[in-house]
Amino acid sequence: MTRALLALSGAALAAALSFNHAVARDDGRYANSPLKGWFDSLKSGRGPCCSDADGLAVSDPDWDLQGTHYRVRLDGEWIVVPDDAVITEPNRAGRTMVWPIKGTLGTSIRCFMPGNLS
Repeated sequence: MTRALLALSGAALAAALSFNHAVARDDGRYANSPLKGWFDSLKSGRGPCCSDADGLAVSDPDWDLQGTHYRVRLDGEWIVVPDDAVITEPNRAGRTMVWPIKGTLGTSIRCFMPGNLS
């Protein structure tokens, strides 16, 4: 019984440690930005995007439109952006941004805001 309980406890601990969730990292560096309120209000069909501190700017070679779907290259891997992750309001920042969530099953996209392809 004790051995089984230890094994179960170890498995539960391993599962808890491997679970990776998104944590907001707003460290205050954008506190005085005129776009802070706008970034904080951004949301997609997948929920709030958080803020500029949570998003990553993406260069033109690292995103494109393939057929009718956007895709973005993160860590050398192309990821198709789900339609409900696309922010449809005008891009006031002007640059392409993505809000990825990295977990045990890989990277998913919470929000994607396209810029203008050059």
